[in-house]
Amino acid sequence: MATTPDAMEELAASVSEALGAADLDAYRELLDPNVTWAAPDDDRHGCRNRDEVLAWYRRGRASGARADVTETVVRGDRILVGLRVRNATAQLGDAASQDRWQVLTVVDGRIRDIRGFDERAEAVRRLG
Repeated sequence: MATTPDAMEELAASVSEALGAADLDAYRELLDPNVTWAAPDDDRHGCRNRDEVLAWYRRGRASGARADVTETVVRGDRILVGLRVRNATAQLGDAASQDRWQVLTVVDGRIRDIRGFDERAEAVRRLG
């Protein structure tokens, strides 16, 4: 089933809202049960299902990490999500914060794959 451009924009807005509010219940609803999450070229490590992805987010929150969504870009069946990640002692814009990007691949209206990037240019290249 093809996902329409309007549906993709709505999904991107929902992703931004859920991640921005750290609402893992809302984010759970956007994830395919068999979602995978890994580094760009590493299918052996990372998360292999929705529960593992959500557990990773919970561990980050428990350790004091916080993330603000800085951008979402939709291209076809993918969404680029920009994040400013900071540890428990950093403030927004502080040198202790780091920019990170994720490329989310959507299948049948749900996020099926997540790839994490340190560099925006690489994430955009993978976005297609």
